[in-house]
Amino acid sequence: MTAEVSLFGIRHHGPGSARRLVEALDALRPATVLIEGPADASHLLPMLADPGMKTPVALLTYPEDDPAAASFFPFADYSPEYQAVRWAVANEAAVRFIDLPASDRSGAHGGGIEEEGSAIADDDPISNDPIGTLAAAAGYDDGESWWADVIEENPASTPVFAAVADAMTALRDEAGALPAREAAREAHMRLEIARAARESDGPVAVVCGAWHVPALGERHSLSADREVLKGRAKARIKATWAPWTAPRLARASGYGAGVVAPGWCAHLWDSRHSESRDSIWLARIARVMRERGHFVSTASVIEAQRLGHALAALRDRPHPGFEELREAAIACLCNGEPAVWRDIAAELLVGSAVGAIPDDIPLAPLLEDLQRQQRATRLKPEALERALTLDLRSDSGLARSTLLHRLAALDVPWGRLADAGRSRGTFRENWTLMWEPEYSVRLVENLVHGSTIADAAAGRLAEAMQDESDLGRLATLVRNAMTADLPRAADTGIALLERRAALTSDCQALLDALPPMADILRYGEARAGSADHLSSLMPRIVVQAALALPYAARNLDAEAAGRLRASILAGERAIQLAQLDADVTAAWHDAQRTLLADDQATRLVAGAAARLLYEAELLSAEDAATLLGRMLSPGTPVAEAAGFFEGFLEGAGQRLIHDTALRDAVDSWLAALEEEAFVNNLPLFRRVFSALDRAERRRLVDAALGRAGIKAGGYRLLPGASALWPAHEARVLALMEGGAR
Repeated sequence: MTAEVSLFGIRHHGPGSARRLVEALDALRPATVLIEGPADASHLLPMLADPGMKTPVALLTYPEDDPAAASFFPFADYSPEYQAVRWAVANEAAVRFIDLPASDRSGAHGGGIEEEGSAIADDDPISNDPIGTLAAAAGYDDGESWWADVIEENPASTPVFAAVADAMTALRDEAGALPAREAAREAHMRLEIARAARESDGPVAVVCGAWHVPALGERHSLSADREVLKGRAKARIKATWAPWTAPRLARASGYGAGVVAPGWCAHLWDSRHSESRDSIWLARIARVMRERGHFVSTASVIEAQRLGHALAALRDRPHPGFEELREAAIACLCNGEPAVWRDIAAELLVGSAVGAIPDDIPLAPLLEDLQRQQRATRLKPEALERALTLDLRSDSGLARSTLLHRLAALDVPWGRLADAGRSRGTFRENWTLMWEPEYSVRLVENLVHGSTIADAAAGRLAEAMQDESDLGRLATLVRNAMTADLPRAADTGIALLERRAALTSDCQALLDALPPMADILRYGEARAGSADHLSSLMPRIVVQAALALPYAARNLDAEAAGRLRASILAGERAIQLAQLDADVTAAWHDAQRTLLADDQATRLVAGAAARLLYEAELLSAEDAATLLGRMLSPGTPVAEAAGFFEGFLEGAGQRLIHDTALRDAVDSWLAALEEEAFVNNLPLFRRVFSALDRAERRRLVDAALGRAGIKAGGYRLLPGASALWPAHEARVLALMEGGAR
């Protein structure tokens, strides 16, 4: 005697399907509930009913010998399968998965999220989009709108499963042959259904994707189905639950079985028993807008609801969907401004919910490794922000720092360096720690790179290095690998740096690689790793950059000149920090001298080179004054003179206070400008002097006018000027202070 079998074709993560499924289960009262999912993970199903389980969560399966080949099966509150499990546990019915086991690796898609219909042939439009085909037959432009009207957003509790089965049967009669893996899946499910029908003491409910209903209802011999499954490859697997997030349930995240708007689906499920579904949604929109500082009146919410119903009527839809309510909200609540809607759309339509799993559930490998290292380093994850200071000379401080840096490489910023730049060169790091639930999800996703935090961080950095074409960012990745004590990834990056640096003549790319390399060479002693293998690479890159600099600096527009100037200044600091050999720095300075004699060199860049030579005492004060006098002479076009002025003096205002010869050259040039040229370049002058604070600006004026004991180097005031000075001083200070604002 076999039990009665009822098939319920649903859509994954469909709130309407979930509501009708619960109603159908209440009416049928099955003794056994079978669900589409990996059969060898059935023992984990009752855990979904644990009070400590908070959706969204995902079933995680992975081979024991290859955790990177992981698959995820997400569940939300509004997922029909999740509600079926909860119903079965609450009603003491047997519940298990019936799909191909996760251990079946024949044609499986290793790594990533298991997607509905992922194995369907691309050239079969019916199999690829059965709902879209039905929608077109019903006169709809897209499958989403049709399915929403008929199933998900339809407030009526009408039986739909028989109709869905009939529709899918008609479609499958027209569809092409199934791929081998899909045929094996359906064969396995038929065998599991037959076994349950023999063993069950009451009705059997089968919850599966709507597309599979016709195949699971067909009569096939057991021997034929077993023959389909014969000889399939197997692997030892592990399975557990992992926290998931609402954004990763969205189709936009790349999840093939995802929904367009998880937030809207959650609203449909939460308001399934309410007759005021539309007004609840609009009230939520109004609340979010008010929290963002927008004024929204109750009258506007009422008008939006009326407009939503009117739009649905005009479009022959039985009720307003989120598209109608969105357009109504933009018109009535956002004053017709789509930008206001975009400001709140992500929070409303996608959401930011993060799931949680009970403490007694086995964890994924990376989460287990994290817990081991948290215990070893005595770092406890806390939701509140707290400061942490580490001494890298101690074993415990270095271990904590290494763990935090490795997690950062995995995009898990549990700790953020409070002074990432200033702490280099010391044995101390200052961190700010705060644990976010979503970090657990990110760790699970990084299983594709390795099963331990060290392996995953090394794998992820190595992969990023292979894809990185920019030398500066590549060098930064190498520095990150060495800071995180990941020698394998560091060696990979250094080899790539050598190979790509040898093949490039891009001066700016070469210069951008110098600062992170200098950090490694200068501050590597604070880490266990050695930076010796970089000591020969950085000098070669400096020489290459020096050879390319004169050509790279010619005839640049303002934006490109600004970028190159910034790279030159950063490269200079890196060269000084690394303390390279004298012949290397000499080649670098020779390239800077070449710019001063090159008429095609962009003046902003040439000015920066002149300043660096002056600061290195390779250009005397007299020569610098002569150079400035020539570059800023009345015969030089104002735009070129202003560019050199900015390149030489921006950020070097202190020198003007104390260097008389330099100050006199600048003063003479400014005094020689015509009024129109001076006014035109006033924004430039303000920007150059804005780096000085109020006291420094006053000292500069005093120095220029020979006041407060600072000699003006021959500067003389005209007779009677002292009486005019207070008003003149106020005017000059007002002009300079404008730059700071």
